[in-house]
Amino acid sequence: MNRRAFLVRLSSGLLAGPFASEGQQPSGKVPLVGLFDLSAPDPSRLNWWKALRQGLEELGYAEGRNIRFEARWADGRAERLPALATELIGLQVDLIVTGGGETARIAKQATATIPIVMATGVDPVKLGVIQSLGRPGGNVTGVTSLSSELITKRVSLLRELLPKVSRVAILADSTPNAQLSVQELEGAAVILGVTVHSVRVRGPNDLDRAFSGAAKDQALFVVGSPVQFPARKRIADLAVKHRLPTVVGGRDYVEAGGLLSYAVSYPALFRRAAWYVDKILKGAKPADPPVEQPTTFELIINLRTARALGLTIPQALLRRADEVIQ
Repeated sequence: MNRRAFLVRLSSGLLAGPFASEGQQPSGKVPLVGLFDLSAPDPSRLNWWKALRQGLEELGYAEGRNIRFEARWADGRAERLPALATELIGLQVDLIVTGGGETARIAKQATATIPIVMATGVDPVKLGVIQSLGRPGGNVTGVTSLSSELITKRVSLLRELLPKVSRVAILADSTPNAQLSVQELEGAAVILGVTVHSVRVRGPNDLDRAFSGAAKDQALFVVGSPVQFPARKRIADLAVKHRLPTVVGGRDYVEAGGLLSYAVSYPALFRRAAWYVDKILKGAKPADPPVEQPTTFELIINLRTARALGLTIPQALLRRADEVIQ
């Protein structure tokens, strides 16, 4: 069995755990839902997809009885996405759930008829996958993980943590999804008087070069993305090695050793995406349900990393944290 087949079988098994017996009774064909992710199926990422499954369970779905799943993972390699999307379409899936803006963009390029539900991702209007948040149009709807409030807050938190910071690097991959986040960060940083420059990476092999390029910077924004997600522990270790405080893209990055995160709860977004899956499988058109933006964010701080960097976190910031990792 080759590695791709093994990963698909493994991830499908983990994502296809038993459901409660209650729920809708199947009528005719059991719908097949494609799960499409640019990242790799590590335990943290699988937890996001399990949240989708839990949300569907609460809505009455049971694996094999009234819903089926087929997962495709790109292992952080964006160039694999078109072929994987084609595979899902060839399986005649009834709906595709995407684990990021780039997978939504590629899925939409691959099909204009199969409904697509986004479980996360940056501005889908700017990515060109929907017409507007209120009236998506086309075959894509769901939830987005980004808002202007989130980006501005991340920059202001950095200024609160490091009042004298003036030069910051942004670590991001080169996908259109990640570059939209870079543009938002650059705009917010200029308003708050911080000079920023972007350091692009294609994958983990570029990280040593990227950190060398950030040697003159005082801090680092890490744009969370499926490409960088599998390398989050290495990113955190390199940041400590280079004495760079990091503002990172979610809880999983802080748990891996990042310093500070202000972000959505991604499992909560994936759970919410289950509502869209349910509505569409029951006959709703994906053009109609508005795309939701997050309204609740988590502030998480890693004190172990702060100590390793020789930083003292202001007490006011610690008091506002939703979680402090000791």
